[in-house]
Amino acid sequence: MKYAVIVTGGKQYRVAEGDVIYVEKLNAEAGETVTFDRVLCVAEDGNVTVGTPVVEGAAVTAKVEKTGKSAKVRVYKMKPKKGYRRTQGHRQPYTRLTVEAIRA
Repeated sequence: MKYAVIVTGGKQYRVAEGDVIYVEKLNAEAGETVTFDRVLCVAEDGNVTVGTPVVEGAAVTAKVEKTGKSAKVRVYKMKPKKGYRRTQGHRQPYTRLTVEAIRA
């Protein structure tokens, strides 16, 4: 099995070909292809290559399926006996990707 560890949006993701992942929002339209060159690790048939900090010449290409927003998270603040109450909502934007190829 071939997989890689990539960095995007300040987070690390373990991906294999055909995987569908949700990452922090990228500036790409649906249908476009994006390439990640910050590959920390590549494994294929038991041979693991770890970069220092990245693997030279390695890249992961993925197709953008869609962009959207996740479910709403409610933030509620209250100070008892003071009459202070605040409710705030937040929806984190994301990009849905399908991993197409891993080059090492």
